Amino acid sequence: MNCAKFIGAIGCVLGLAGPALAQDLEPALSQRTMVKVDPHAHYKAVYDIHTAGTAAGISKGLYYARGLIEAFGKQGVTPAQLDIHLVMHGEAAKYLLIDNTYRDVVDDPFAVNLNAKITQDFLNLGVHVEICHSVMKSMGWTADDVLPGVTIVHDGYTRIVKLENDGYAYIGGF
Repeated sequence: MNCAKFIGAIGCVLGLAGPALAQDLEPALSQRTMVKVDPHAHYKAVYDIHTAGTAAGISKGLYYARGLIEAFGKQGVTPAQLDIHLVMHGEAAKYLLIDNTYRDVVDDPFAVNLNAKITQDFLNLGVHVEICHSVMKSMGWTADDVLPGVTIVHDGYTRIVKLENDGYAYIGGF
């Protein structure tokens, strides 16, 4: 790219150049290939969700898992082609509790677990939502304290290792 086009490109980014120069750059951009997934394949992923971080009022891990399903959908992959496990342990396990128990955990008598709806949405799509029994035991929670449909696993870490060994892509950091 010559110097004038480079300066024009920078100007476009900054909103300083006119539309004619931006049109000059369109052919170069349209020649680039975007990498997409195979819309006919099946995909397996396990989310390691262990922090209390939130996004848009819900667990950050659940928020980004929903984003993954949407991103696949934009590329022609249906939820039936996805095999996703959301393993929630550590501080994130509280997001899988019924309202009465959640209120006690967050020490707010009026709190509502906003994660309950998205959890049910995931379950309806066939996503496996799982809670760590080790955390439950340490917190004094029972199966009755957990949202309906959520699977109780022995512990989060061995579950994640098992799923990785079974070929699931690991997605962590939540």
